[in-house]
Amino acid sequence: MAVPGKKSSKKLSSTLSQGGAEDYDIFCEICDQDDIRLPAFGYCVDCEEHLCQTCFNTHRKPRPLRHHQLLDKDHMPHKQNLRKSFKPTSGGKTADLTKSCPKHTNEIIKFFCHDHNALICSVCVTLQHTPTSCHVDYIPDISRQILGSTEFKETLKDIDKLTDKCCKITKDLKQRVAKSTISLKDAIVEIDNFRKEMNKRLDKLEKEVKDTATKIQHDNNNKLKTTETTCDDINKFLQASADTLKHLNSNKKTDQLFTELKIAQQLILHNENMAKQLPTTNDVDEYTFESNQAIKKLLQNEKSLGTLRKKELKKPAQPKDKAALRMKMSTPRYMNVETFSDKYDCWINGITVSPQNQLFIADYNNFSIKMIDIKPGAIKQLQLESNPWNITIVTKDTLAVTLPNIYTIQFISFSSNSFSLKNKLKVDGECLGISHHQGKLAVTFSIYAKLQIMDLKGNIKITVTKDSNGDNIFSEPWCVTTNSHSLYVSDAGKKEVTWFNWQGEMIGRNVDITSPRGISLLDDGSFFVSDEMTKCIYRVSADCKDRTTILENIEDPKAVCWCAETRTLYLSTCSITIESNENIIKMYKMM
Repeated sequence: MAVPGKKSSKKLSSTLSQGGAEDYDIFCEICDQDDIRLPAFGYCVDCEEHLCQTCFNTHRKPRPLRHHQLLDKDHMPHKQNLRKSFKPTSGGKTADLTKSCPKHTNEIIKFFCHDHNALICSVCVTLQHTPTSCHVDYIPDISRQILGSTEFKETLKDIDKLTDKCCKITKDLKQRVAKSTISLKDAIVEIDNFRKEMNKRLDKLEKEVKDTATKIQHDNNNKLKTTETTCDDINKFLQASADTLKHLNSNKKTDQLFTELKIAQQLILHNENMAKQLPTTNDVDEYTFESNQAIKKLLQNEKSLGTLRKKELKKPAQPKDKAALRMKMSTPRYMNVETFSDKYDCWINGITVSPQNQLFIADYNNFSIKMIDIKPGAIKQLQLESNPWNITIVTKDTLAVTLPNIYTIQFISFSSNSFSLKNKLKVDGECLGISHHQGKLAVTFSIYAKLQIMDLKGNIKITVTKDSNGDNIFSEPWCVTTNSHSLYVSDAGKKEVTWFNWQGEMIGRNVDITSPRGISLLDDGSFFVSDEMTKCIYRVSADCKDRTTILENIEDPKAVCWCAETRTLYLSTCSITIESNENIIKMYKMM
């Protein structure tokens, strides 16, 4: 029906009605659906609807309507079945069309303009998207075509793509923020260390000048004490001599008086010489402190303790395929690590190399850590209170060793020719694998199989046990190796190596290894891993996707350690054959 008081657009036909239903006996049922009352110009037999001139002229343009039978004004039915005409709901809204037009908020979107790819209302049709200028369709007439259509499917694909893109952007940003946070924490540690270093240097300079002042004061006190003592002694001797002379003189004992008088004169000469040698006021000075102007000027002129610089994010060059992972190894050299104090054959689960080219091994059976000077082969041994499992270098002069049987991490200091026990950390389980990077320890545990990330004081930062589905990640996590952005854990129970970041998030895994044991990183991010079951040493790409065999037919391989500086792979075994027994470390040079 018509809307009372609604003004018609100047662009519409002059025959547009502004009155009620009685204005026209027969009107366009299409336009009436949008509250526009126009006189009928013709009739569509197929649609059973009267049409105005515009609707009549454009009725055959859409592909589905091209074959409809149209009757002109003279041949069309002159009776209108209003029951078939559009009956709008309250306010002109249909049950399914409820979205308001953004331009005309009181109107409901009912049409679609193909030319402008726009959803529009009846006012939009009247003012901007007229049937003569645009290809406009009434939405209920064309909406069924969209069911299961290619457009519908492609739109869902586009939604999925954009959703995945947004998720990836968020994930990548989250990882970058996490890395930035780690780098800033590391920077703060470096700032603290730099400040401590400066404090240490200033403390040393302060101590030197204070020690000088203390020494001068000590010397002055010694001078005063010597002078007081000597002068007191002189005074006593002279006073005693004077008393004797007076007594002899009063008693007129001339012989004794003569003798004592000559002795007194000699005493005076002797003490005068002693007095001349005593410190005087000329030997003691007063002092003022003049500060080091260079240091003072430096602190006054400098505006900052240092600068935070952006890291150049250089990703390690990762092998692109299995061929790139291959490497040729020399025939092995053997190093016997058995000592006279060993009670049992060695069982070496951990190996590491210091920057000074010292080899450290954890000998489980003999309760000891051994330090080996590689070139001469000299061995020094340090006894522990329990069986060591794995070992890592923490600083340039400190090691950390896991003692699983007593739930302890033992720190050990070392130098070029000696080492000794330091402090230890108590942990909450049988600690096995251990690896250090920038003040953080990554430790694996056999009981309640897990990975923990902690600082050097034992404060636990992250504990990893389950994946995003709530399933246990680990079964038998033997060893762990780390670099600045990744942690790799060998798990014999799960038959895989699992890849994590320092936030404890699992990134990937390699499931092509039957019984992974020892593990060691290379500079490019790939890693060596020993497999006890297949008797092989594999090299696995950093993304865990590719693997190639480096060494074969190794009886019961255990610990592996790669030294990038010497390009040497160190390997321990537990075989009892002559070629490869428990007391031997094998050394392979990369050719």
